[in-house]
Amino acid sequence: MLVPKLVTTLKGYTRRQFLADTTAGAIVGIVALPLAIAFAIGSGVPPQAGLYTAIIAGFLISALGGSKVQIGGPTGAFVVIVYGVVQRYGVEGLTIATIMAGVILVVMGLARLGGAIKFIPQPVVTGFTSGIAVIIASGQVRDFLGLQMGKVPAEFVQRIEALAGSIESASPWAAAIAVLTVLIVVYWPRVTTRVPSPAVALVVTTLVAQLAHLPVESIGSRFGTIDASFPALHFPSVTVQLLRELVAPAFTIAMLGGIESLLSAVVADGMIGSRHRSNMELVGQGVANIVTPMFGGIPATGAIARTATNIRSGGRTPVAGIVHALTLLAITLFFGRWASLIPMATLAGILMVVAYHMSEWRTFRSTLAAPRSDIAVLLVTFGLTVLVDLTVALGVGMVLASFLFMRKMAAVTQVNAVTELFAEDGEDGGDVPRPQIPRGVVVYEIDGPFFFGAAATFKETMGTLAAPPKALLLGMSKVDLLDATGLSLIKELAHKGFTGGTRLVLYGVHSQPRRVMENAGLLEELGADNCVETIEQALERAEIYAQRKTPPGVKVQGAGR
Repeated sequence: MLVPKLVTTLKGYTRRQFLADTTAGAIVGIVALPLAIAFAIGSGVPPQAGLYTAIIAGFLISALGGSKVQIGGPTGAFVVIVYGVVQRYGVEGLTIATIMAGVILVVMGLARLGGAIKFIPQPVVTGFTSGIAVIIASGQVRDFLGLQMGKVPAEFVQRIEALAGSIESASPWAAAIAVLTVLIVVYWPRVTTRVPSPAVALVVTTLVAQLAHLPVESIGSRFGTIDASFPALHFPSVTVQLLRELVAPAFTIAMLGGIESLLSAVVADGMIGSRHRSNMELVGQGVANIVTPMFGGIPATGAIARTATNIRSGGRTPVAGIVHALTLLAITLFFGRWASLIPMATLAGILMVVAYHMSEWRTFRSTLAAPRSDIAVLLVTFGLTVLVDLTVALGVGMVLASFLFMRKMAAVTQVNAVTELFAEDGEDGGDVPRPQIPRGVVVYEIDGPFFFGAAATFKETMGTLAAPPKALLLGMSKVDLLDATGLSLIKELAHKGFTGGTRLVLYGVHSQPRRVMENAGLLEELGADNCVETIEQALERAEIYAQRKTPPGVKVQGAGR
């Protein structure tokens, strides 16, 4: 249903819930402030871009999304992508790619593809999430240690080399501020959870650096004073060539945004016992990513940590997310100029904690005990994310996982010759004798999905026939899925049989394979009498064909006659 959750939840909305949502929204807004700035700087864009994103995208995602409690804004998952796009195409290219990604998300939502995201394998998600965490952490080493060096290279290997070459320039004061930030973020919740630990870390370390006059780099010394005014609308200049080049980054932003937002919505559903509207969530995310970059923002999606904070603080409707955006707007307009005093080491410490939580190292470790195919997908996706590119990692990971899955499914499917089993006299688990197979008749059964992955097995088995039989019985009672390749093989078998004097009789055909064969006209070619329910009925048809004498090489018209 493409109706925003805001519309649904406002029915019967109470003053008590409004107060709870307002409190939760204000708390999340304070939590989002340092994260928005940190994600922007880590992405290679000015700090105010993160604030604009948290405000505008946060408002639109809550107002138009399909989750009651989703909090939207910039996230750590986008840092790697945004940094790479900015380095290659500039901020203008990032704006265009984000708008394109927003359009893709809206189309996915309108096409009811929200449920398709769940088919992405867990090793792929864990692999690129852990890889992103490694890249984020490596990108913060310079500010964490206060290294005196130029721009951090985008490529991981060159980045490590550059950091290692500058390690002697580390500042003990910057490292002390960064370590203090990490300690506060990690241990402050043991004191109280009413005041968010990132906000406490930001205030305390900024005061320490200013009052002690520590020689550490701040946001102001690197970027200048933060513009505290609301951004103006800006339309980027677009060329056909640039659009072509940005297709891959746009799809990566869209896929990652869709995955993270829906994962966050699923987690939120489990916490509050609700159910989100996945397609509406994609539409809301898409609109947010179309509008936000026109006001100087960067890609946005649902933020799991901030969404969980919203829930724990009492937020239960999209009103909390809207209040979160308005809180950030007020802070930006009235206190934005003070943000220039924040030490860069503070933001690096916050992002280090974010990277640690993103790494999902426990899930990564447990996946290493999974089947080898899953381990291969995990390590390939992780390695490509770190060493090559997230776009490549996501694509290769999905393709590799798909191929390995098809290999497993193909191994499950068997084509068994059961002629001798039915030909023997005896009892089959009771007093019912086995059916007798007429001379010149063979019986095969397909066990498992009959798709292109099982084509080789089917061909090999059919190739073992010494001479064309008078009738070939093909059991399909264990086939729940038939695709175009399986259909083509049955057609080929039927046509060769017509030419060689062999009749094909199918039995036990389920609804999906039957529908496929009917649509393709195969059942009409075989004849209605040659597609039956049971093996006994199939043997009755085979008895008729076994008594006929057809000269080899003569095509017999009408399988059912």
